[in-house]
Amino acid sequence: MNDISGSFSAAGAVELSGVNLSLGRGAARVHILRDVSLHIGRGEAVALLGPSGSGKSTLLMVMTGLERPDTGTVIVAGEDLRRLNEDALARFRGRHVGIVFQAFHLIPTMTALENVATPLELAGVRDALKRAARELGAVGLAQRLHHYPAELSGGEQQRVALARALAADPTIIVADEPTGNLDESTGHDIIELLFRGHRQRGTTLVLVTHDSELAARCDRVLRMHSGRIEEPLVPIVPAQGRP
Repeated sequence: MNDISGSFSAAGAVELSGVNLSLGRGAARVHILRDVSLHIGRGEAVALLGPSGSGKSTLLMVMTGLERPDTGTVIVAGEDLRRLNEDALARFRGRHVGIVFQAFHLIPTMTALENVATPLELAGVRDALKRAARELGAVGLAQRLHHYPAELSGGEQQRVALARALAADPTIIVADEPTGNLDESTGHDIIELLFRGHRQRGTTLVLVTHDSELAARCDRVLRMHSGRIEEPLVPIVPAQGRP
């Protein structure tokens, strides 16, 4: 069993044990995750590196309950995701998980404000619009609240997606190549906002990236290969030791 357990924090934000996942049927069935066990501490920032097809994005999907493993245990923020039905999983994500994808996944018929406020309203937050406006202001979009995604640049759309991910003060943020569709300068701005949100809120961050320099900003770097987690590439270092 691959047991890459971190000593960053005894209190785990994410606990995976013996996770296996295959997709497809018959001869087309592919073993995506292979006996993965992993501990991520509360407030830790972890980067996942590895070639395309190594299972990085699928591992994020399992952590958020968007994919159910064939075997193994997935505990996030103290909740055993195996015990939750789809409705309960959706409520759990609304309270505890912020997701930032490479594609922005904004609703085109909603303004920036509505894109951020709607998940909060669904989660029962009373001041959803006020909080959404505050989060959009924090990512530099105070003047773009009522613009639709088609009226925003790629970088602005990703800022909206980041504000949406942070608005509920989640326990964990997962980011899957969040700068993949952006130019270098815009991507740098998004990463700075992402890490600022992580530091200021003490939120656990799990980041999939191909950029080793970006990964090195995290507390821990793990490499995936053929559905397995290999040994860490860099040791955990105190926050003041990182750029």
